[in-house]
Amino acid sequence: QVQLVESGGGLVQAGGSLRLSCVASGRIFSINDMAWYRQAPGKQRELVAAITRGGTTDYADSVKGRFTISRDNAKNTVYLQMNSLKPEDTAVYYCNFVIITIDYVGQNYWGKGTLVTISS
Repeated sequence: QVQLVESGGGLVQAGGSLRLSCVASGRIFSINDMAWYRQAPGKQRELVAAITRGGTTDYADSVKGRFTISRDNAKNTVYLQMNSLKPEDTAVYYCNFVIITIDYVGQNYWGKGTLVTISS
């Protein structure tokens, strides 16, 4: 059993910053890919940023240069540093990990989401 919990969301003015965290716990053998998704009202869930275990990153075009994804493998944690926030960044942000459990089964796991609201 694996659980992912996001934190760090909140209300911030346009131009401000937030840092999201997501921590995995449970019967984890290893974590491969880590990613952040978001879902805005009336829109589909979209990939925001991803990072491999080796540290290779990828970003949605809309956040390049503003967001930075990082990970701490020892803490089973992924971070999303969000700078120069825009109202269009308002969404529920979800973390997603590819996790190998201690019984050597690989699956995608989702957090329940944290709300980020950017005011203008």
